[in-house]
Amino acid sequence: MPNLTVELLPGHKRGLFLSNPVLTASGTFGNGLEYAKVFDIQLLGAIVSKAITLRPRRGNAQPRIVETAAGMLNSIGLQNIGIEAILRDVAPLWATWRVPVIANIAGESIAHYAELARRLDGTPGVSGIEVNVSCPNVENGLEFGTDPKAASALTYAVRRETDMPLLVKLGPNVTDIVDIAAAVANSGADALTLINTFPAMRIDIQTRRPALGWGSGGLSGPALKPIALRMVYQVARSLDIPIVGCGGIVSAEDTIEFLMAGARAVQVGTATFRNPRAPLDIIEELEDLMRRQGVDDLQGIVGAALPARRESETVDAAASERLRQRL
Repeated sequence: MPNLTVELLPGHKRGLFLSNPVLTASGTFGNGLEYAKVFDIQLLGAIVSKAITLRPRRGNAQPRIVETAAGMLNSIGLQNIGIEAILRDVAPLWATWRVPVIANIAGESIAHYAELARRLDGTPGVSGIEVNVSCPNVENGLEFGTDPKAASALTYAVRRETDMPLLVKLGPNVTDIVDIAAAVANSGADALTLINTFPAMRIDIQTRRPALGWGSGGLSGPALKPIALRMVYQVARSLDIPIVGCGGIVSAEDTIEFLMAGARAVQVGTATFRNPRAPLDIIEELEDLMRRQGVDDLQGIVGAALPARRESETVDAAASERLRQRL
């Protein structure tokens, strides 16, 4: 069998071992409880929870979802049950699962994020924390994710409250994604999730009003993939930090593109709206594709498209040819 396993955070004292590189994206898989009734979620690499806030949130006005060409817009507004209910009712269920669960957190201030991290630290059933600094459909949702200093301060505050694996999820609506990534990496992030949805909107020509109740939302789906892929590539060739790629992934081929661009794992989101089994289908497709291509270990192709990797492979090939000639 091909080896799909991933040690996402090599060197971290707790580590984050995944049976395969396919995770679910926050906000598209609930907290995993509903999907557990549809297929065996234990076969996934990891599950990322719906965004968790200090207090329950009702979310934005309806309508919250609208289709676009090659994608969709959403403006859910971080509707969730809040940290109290997560700790009381949900985390105990996560603790019975084999699949790792990464808790996604969102706050209105640095203090909120820090408090969420403190309360989740060491919680049975939580294998890591993903910090959402880039939600485009709430007030001030992009404030921390567009400024290196703010992103750095937030990451540092969260890092002080927990030694759990810490991922920071960045958005695409920035001047230089590498600057933001470097800021959070230097402030204690163990890994990055790239990227969140892109701010966008549609107009209903019958009502002459925005199609979404909140006005605008986040663009996701295949239309986002080329943007996400480029940003993963940019960060991977500039920084030495694990990356989880996210944005428009619907197939094994998409997954391999992200891995070759430098990601170690991927998150599948919008595809689950059309096909709840999409993450599982991608895992099965990956195994089949690896067999057909003769790839024994998926991590062997991570970064294959990066300049340094290509140059190294060229040197290795030349050295092998010289050795063959001497023999």
